[in-house]
Amino acid sequence: MTEGQSGVVDGEALAGRFAQMFAALAGNIERVIRGKRDKVELALICLLAEGHLLVEDVPGVGKTTLARAISASVEARWTRIQFTPDLLPSDITGVSIFNQGKSTFEFHPGPIFANLVVADEINRGSPKTQSALLEVMEERRVTVEGTPHPVPRPFMVIATQNPVDMDGTYPLPEAQLDRFLMRITMGYPDHQSEVAVLAGAPTGAMLDTMPPIAGREDVARMIEFATRLHVAAPLYDYVVRVVASTREHPELRLGASPRASLALLRAARVRAAAAGRSFIVPEDVKALAVPVIAHRLIVTPEAELRGRTGADVVGEVLAGVPTPQAAAV
Repeated sequence: MTEGQSGVVDGEALAGRFAQMFAALAGNIERVIRGKRDKVELALICLLAEGHLLVEDVPGVGKTTLARAISASVEARWTRIQFTPDLLPSDITGVSIFNQGKSTFEFHPGPIFANLVVADEINRGSPKTQSALLEVMEERRVTVEGTPHPVPRPFMVIATQNPVDMDGTYPLPEAQLDRFLMRITMGYPDHQSEVAVLAGAPTGAMLDTMPPIAGREDVARMIEFATRLHVAAPLYDYVVRVVASTREHPELRLGASPRASLALLRAARVRAAAAGRSFIVPEDVKALAVPVIAHRLIVTPEAELRGRTGADVVGEVLAGVPTPQAAAV
C-alpha cells in the first residue's frame, strides 16, 4: 500500500468513526425530539461546524427542547438565558466589580461563558441587549471595559425565536442574522410522532436523565476532522457561484455575504463526514444551501407581496447554477 493510499484509508476510517458518533448523538436527541431527524441532524451539523443556530417557529413545537437535548447529549457546560424586554447587556456578558480588599476591579463572567448557550426567545430582548451577542458570536470573546475575555471552546449559541409578527418581539438585525450559521424551523410533528409524545414519559424528566454521548474532547476532535475534509477545486467555485448569484437576483434587496460562502463550506464538510465520507460532493452543498443562506437574504417589497421568500430564491439559484460533474469533483 502506497503512502497516498494509506492516507485515503485512514481518512475513510476516521470518517466512519465520525459518522458513528454523529448517529449516536442524533439518536440520543431523538429520544425527546420525535419525528424530526432532519432538524436534529441540521442542528448537529451546525454544532460541529462551529456555527450558531437560530430555531424559529411558533410556541410549543420543541425549540427549547431541541436546544436542551443537544446540551444534554454533549458533556459540556451549558447555560440558558431567558430574553425579556428588561434584560441588560451586562446580564449576558458579565460585569467588573470593585474589590475593596484588593483595591482592584474583578471581572464576574456572565452566562455567555459556557460551551453551549441557549438564548431562549432571543427576539423578546431589546435591540441593545441583542447587540451584546454580536462580538462573541463572531470573535468568540467578550470585551468588557476594554478588556477582552475569551469564551471556552467549543462554543455555540442556540437561539430560539417566535415569529416577529407576534406581540412583544423585536426583529433581529441583519448583522446578527448573518452571524447564525443556520436558521431552521421545527414545524408540527406528524400524527404518529405526536401520539408517541403523549404516550411517552414527560419530556422534562427524560432530559434530566439523558446520558451524555460525547465530551468536549470528542466534539473538538470531530470539529478538527471536519475542517480537514478534501474539497475539490470545482466545488470551491460552485459554492462561490451559488452565493454570488443571490447578490444579482432581481427579487432581493440584499444578497448573501462572503461569510455565507464560508458557512456553507464548513457545514458541507460536516455533512460529508456525517455520511462517512472524507470528501464533499455537490449534494452536500445543495442540501444545506437553504438553511445556511435563506435567512441572510432580504426580499424586495414587491416580491414579498407576491409571497416570495429567501428560501424560494435559494431554490431558484440552485436550479440555475450548473452542478460540477462527478469526474471533475
